[in-house]
Amino acid sequence: MNAGLLLVFLFSAALAEYTSYEGYVVYSVTPKSPRDSAILQEIYDSGKFDFWSKSKAVNHPVHVMVSPDLQETFISTIEKFRMDYEILIEDVEKVNAAERERQARAPRVANGRIDFQQYHSYDAILAYLQQVAVDYPDIVTYETYGYSYEGRPLVLLRVNGGSTEGKPTIFIEGGIHAREWIAPAVVLYIIQQLVENPDNRALVENANWILVTVTNPDGYEYSRTYSRMWRKTRSIGVTCNGADGNRNFDFQWGGPGTSTSECSEIFIGRSPFSESETRTLADVALAEENIDIYLAIHSYGNWILYPWGYTFDQAENADELHEVGLAAAAAIEAVAGTQYTVGNSALLLYFAAGASDDWFKAIANAPLSYTVELPGGGSQGFDLPANRIQPVVTETWPGIVAFYEYVVRSYRK
Repeated sequence: MNAGLLLVFLFSAALAEYTSYEGYVVYSVTPKSPRDSAILQEIYDSGKFDFWSKSKAVNHPVHVMVSPDLQETFISTIEKFRMDYEILIEDVEKVNAAERERQARAPRVANGRIDFQQYHSYDAILAYLQQVAVDYPDIVTYETYGYSYEGRPLVLLRVNGGSTEGKPTIFIEGGIHAREWIAPAVVLYIIQQLVENPDNRALVENANWILVTVTNPDGYEYSRTYSRMWRKTRSIGVTCNGADGNRNFDFQWGGPGTSTSECSEIFIGRSPFSESETRTLADVALAEENIDIYLAIHSYGNWILYPWGYTFDQAENADELHEVGLAAAAAIEAVAGTQYTVGNSALLLYFAAGASDDWFKAIANAPLSYTVELPGGGSQGFDLPANRIQPVVTETWPGIVAFYEYVVRSYRK
């Protein structure tokens, strides 16, 4: 970390105070008609409410966190239009406190090792990535591809066996949204399965894997330490800090489903790629000769989504995207019955211009590009309680294998 970045980090840390979510309520609202969905979209577009999950689908619940000062307004609006709702979480801070207590009680893991019984710090994640690169130098390359706003190294692993020629490239990243802790855990599990499980050697031999465990480490650590519901990066703003990394890519930047307000959860940033975390990730992608499939791991909602997010128009290979997504969803469901909905993100959920999956398809020329929204914690909070990490990472792995099998069969040179 150079001196300038260190000063930024120290200044940011000095200003940070723990954010309490005492009195914040999470409501579950179920739209019963397209009109209800349109009203919820207007509420979302206001930028005043934190939508933990979103959907345009009728009879599909939407979870919204509401601050104490806006609860009366929110309820009066919902009741005015006779929408069904219930309280999912009465006090978000109590759930967060219980999560902190569980994390504090979690057994210590040796440096350079990882488990799936707790959510790990970024330092612990980096130590593990460094260790597997040391332990498996024939198939793993550890690469620092840039630095975050606060000076943390941005790291990827390349996993492949022997020559990269003629093999499809699979690019997976997680953690662009800070509070989605289960996403880095899933990427870690993918790495563990590829590298440490000899039964998966064929996956290493037949494809080139690029894996970014935590795309937004500043936000991730901030959510662990100061504000559990923090979503954005940590760049310093005028009125509010950070940008939504998943609205900051330079394809259709500033389009529908975005905000120019610094305090919005979907703030686009000062300019396309204003955030070092997105700009450097794009540089990695553009340096690749080809990327055959891109997977953005998020939470939550049990969705497998594909472009476009900025328009209702379908991608030229929408049928292929849908069929491959269905195969991955079926593989996940076969493990424990968890069901995913597959489809176009703008049609199923909401507009999201400037998002990574659209950019990877349009600019990085990845024919297959998806956002995978993992299961959430429901009444246990935004993300899964720690005792649910292992089941989720385990059931998600066959879905990753299904994606791999398709690209090896269809895109091998």
